[in-house]
Amino acid sequence: MYETIDRFLAGPPAGASEGELVDWISRLEEVKCTAEAVQAEAAVRLEEAARARQVEAGVPARKLGEGVASQVALARRVSPEKGAKLLGLAKILIAEMPHTYALMKAGLFSQWQATILARETACLSMEDRRVIDHELCATGPDDEPARAVSMGLRQLENAAKKLAITLDQASVVARAANAENDRRVSLRPAPDTMTWLGALLPVKDGVAVFAALDQAAKTAAAAGDERTRGQVMADTLVDRVTGRAEGAKPRIEVKIVMTADSLANDADQPAMVEGYGPVPAAWARKALNDAEVFVRRLFTDPAGQLVAMESRSRKAPDGLAEFVATRDGGICRTNGCDAPIRNIDHIERHADGGETRAENLQGLCERCNQAKEALGWRARPEPDGSIITTAPTGHTYVSPPPDTWSPDPPSLSSAERRLRDVLLTHTLAA
Repeated sequence: MYETIDRFLAGPPAGASEGELVDWISRLEEVKCTAEAVQAEAAVRLEEAARARQVEAGVPARKLGEGVASQVALARRVSPEKGAKLLGLAKILIAEMPHTYALMKAGLFSQWQATILARETACLSMEDRRVIDHELCATGPDDEPARAVSMGLRQLENAAKKLAITLDQASVVARAANAENDRRVSLRPAPDTMTWLGALLPVKDGVAVFAALDQAAKTAAAAGDERTRGQVMADTLVDRVTGRAEGAKPRIEVKIVMTADSLANDADQPAMVEGYGPVPAAWARKALNDAEVFVRRLFTDPAGQLVAMESRSRKAPDGLAEFVATRDGGICRTNGCDAPIRNIDHIERHADGGETRAENLQGLCERCNQAKEALGWRARPEPDGSIITTAPTGHTYVSPPPDTWSPDPPSLSSAERRLRDVLLTHTLAA
């Protein structure tokens, strides 16, 4: 089996025609869909096996299945949150949406298409969900293709919504009413040291916020402001949220980690902004001059009261916890997990619960911290700062240390800096 797949995945032969290349692309897409279906089946069977093992070990019923989503995430190299969603989708496909699953296994339906159907039918009973599954994904008379196969993503979403409303309008309305509980604000990196700040709000609130910013832009334009409409709206948002509009100077903590040489304007090693990622050293120096920020320098071999703190307590002291979160870059240490750090916990556990010191602590999101409490999980720190995690199946995963652990590069002499500048100028001119 594996030999056949390897031969197929070696790629199209040299000299293949345009038509043959299109056939290869189409066939590979079918293979991807089929592989996602088989992965779903394997995930469901993994959970069944894990539950059986945990029952034998006397794990309480409320804890059965813990850690399985994290195993799926590690195996598929995605975040634990994504792993939980994939496991949930797999269980729905196998138990409640057989026609959708059959299309996937036949290579005609992608995992994302299946996710859309599962999402739009989540508020329905199993019986109604199966009606939509049959209506959109069952093969028609005389082997006619399923309706969903020829639909675009938006068409598929709309078709599922219309059927859901027809079958159980009350459930769809109730779901919409509960959606307000999901309101939130999110932040993600954008190119060129920018960020995307987003908010999921009820319609009335979202429209009101946008209208207020739009009105501010119109007022500024009428007064001769040379900024663009978008710039005025963005600046107004920042001013009003931070309090700058009222002349306030809020003390907002922004953690920037950078080398001593970069801070002193002698080097250009990238700095790290917690919650964002790497930024140019020149930008970080400007940020320090333009705003009131909190800066902490992290050395490769830390010393001093903050790092030297140890405790017999199960919980890390606040100062040490803050240090570990900053040291780990503000992002969960689990492979593939991009969630922000919410818990500081021990890596290696002993009879006393683990030594509470920097080398034996890691920053984790809540989901990962809970997952590693499940039966059969182990982790140990390595001298270089890596963490080796062993899953209940015996599979091991290595989490390398964050970039903030890297040693400072040796300082350049004046002659070396001049040579670097000459070489850089020559390279750019070329």
